[in-house]
Amino acid sequence: MAFELRKYTHPDFAEQKFIDSPDCRLEEAPKDGVVPFDFHALSIFPEYFKINGEWLLCEESRMDTVPVYDGGKVLALEARRVKKGQLVVCGRTECCEEGIYMHADGFNENTGVKADTFAFRTGRSRETAFSKDFDEIVELLKHEKDNGKIVWVMGPAFSFDIKARRALSALIENGYAHAVLAGNALASHDLEGAYMQTALGQNIYTQENVPNGHYNHLDLINRVRAAGSMKAFVEQENLDNGVMTAAIKNDVPIVLGGSIRDDGPLPEVYGDCYDAQDAMRAHVSKATTVITMATMLHSIAVGNMTPSFRVLEDGTIRQTYFYVCDASEFVVNKLADRGSLSSKGIITNAQDFICNIADGLGLKY
Repeated sequence: MAFELRKYTHPDFAEQKFIDSPDCRLEEAPKDGVVPFDFHALSIFPEYFKINGEWLLCEESRMDTVPVYDGGKVLALEARRVKKGQLVVCGRTECCEEGIYMHADGFNENTGVKADTFAFRTGRSRETAFSKDFDEIVELLKHEKDNGKIVWVMGPAFSFDIKARRALSALIENGYAHAVLAGNALASHDLEGAYMQTALGQNIYTQENVPNGHYNHLDLINRVRAAGSMKAFVEQENLDNGVMTAAIKNDVPIVLGGSIRDDGPLPEVYGDCYDAQDAMRAHVSKATTVITMATMLHSIAVGNMTPSFRVLEDGTIRQTYFYVCDASEFVVNKLADRGSLSSKGIITNAQDFICNIADGLGLKY
């Protein structure tokens, strides 16, 4: 059965509350990087603002940004980007009282199934059965391959297992990835695996530590820096395996956000966190499916950038799908606690997760 997107239900602006609503209040930013003190903060949901009697959707809403009216549109800007004199929407209500409306159920995600007030296993934990989720993700990826943009966000766990590296590489090679977001560690250890068959000095198949293996990732980083880039290194050494190699050879964009603990780092790693944020957002802003795996900080960062919807070029509003996979219940729950309410958590080993997905898609790896 082909995957079918949920249809978006627009607000009924003929309802009295919309008609009676005043225009939203617009105030000028007092200086660059500073907004009026009663600014409105955007969420992950579609939000509409009444301006000159017309309800306008902020088409690229992002959590913790502010709505700015500019050029006949409502833009989502980080406060640090707002310039003196720009018109910022002010008000803290969300149901038309101040010309602001948050539309939280536009995709009608309520199944209509009546649940008992008292029931077992209503949450998601390590004991949850995730088979249905795997099936849904497989069908979603088949749809998104040619009809959306799939962004993968990952920690270094995949670099330590040969089968997981092959499964993820197969997904990239077969068109199921349109961008890869990670840190210096994933890229360094993955390239170490491709070049030396180790990750942090441990064989990625046998799990045996090799002599002087603690030098391997440092040697790898040094050689890549000598080559000038990951792409140059892959070509120079004729590498034929691994996640970074697959992305480079298939022209899939890679964004590596740096960390205070990084070794090296690799030449492509963004050392300025705001530059990394901008580079990540360039892909997240077009994403229709985001899957984060085995990385708490990157998962939360991307979760904060990802709205629950996307406005397509033809004006259609469609749902954005967000999955987070981690072996820790804490990480999955923390992501929801940080405001990413539309994320769906899968609590399992990330290597098993990616192999299940590749198997479900019938990929050979």
